[in-house]
Amino acid sequence: MTTPVSPTSGTSSTAASTTGTAAAAATVDYNEFLSLMVAELKNQDPTTPTDPTQFMSQLASFSQVEQQIQSNTKLDTMLTSQALSQADATIGRTVTSSDGSTSGVISSVAISSTGGLTATLANGSTLVLGNGETLA
Repeated sequence: MTTPVSPTSGTSSTAASTTGTAAAAATVDYNEFLSLMVAELKNQDPTTPTDPTQFMSQLASFSQVEQQIQSNTKLDTMLTSQALSQADATIGRTVTSSDGSTSGVISSVAISSTGGLTATLANGSTLVLGNGETLA
């Protein structure tokens, strides 16, 4: 996955890319961005310098994106914490599926990547929680 960073001037062509895995999104951190900006300033055409307001605009935009990424990370942490609390509250309780076909004591709970809970009952069967089950 490649994330290009647009050049600030039509005369220079600096682009940055970072490769990530499927689990981690490709990003350019604040220090890398500043390094790219300095490199662009060093390599710009002295007869047609780049307008400094363009750099400030890019820096402000980058700061906003970085803050949004940090907010999303904190939100993910909060959602995971909430899912763990819900999972903890269900262990040891008796659950009955919405159609009444599966019932038993919850021995463990797995949390999916989407935040859904799957309970493993003492008898070995599994049940996805959140679909109208009854907890006792």
